[in-house]
Amino acid sequence: MVDCQLTMDFFIYKIMALIDDFNAAVSKSKDLTKRPSNEELLDLYALFKQATDGDVSGDRPGGFDFKAIAKFDAWANKKGLSKDQAMTDYVSLMNRLQAAYS
Repeated sequence: MVDCQLTMDFFIYKIMALIDDFNAAVSKSKDLTKRPSNEELLDLYALFKQATDGDVSGDRPGGFDFKAIAKFDAWANKKGLSKDQAMTDYVSLMNRLQAAYS
């Protein structure tokens, strides 16, 4: 029973640490001094949405709203990625962007 409790405590600790890292990375995204490329911004957006909302839902935007279409498609490309992995990927991407654009 003790081993099971230790495992659960460690799991909770890891999840809480990941959430803290993710929230810190989201805050850092607002502090970049240079604008990342559109592709990098779409990747950040998609990972954020996947981490916070899970798989994309709803219909793909139509018409001439190209920005909404690009955002939807970027998020749809993350379909199936777990929220934890999306958070991890977001933190990694933000660390790379901070090194390049701060």
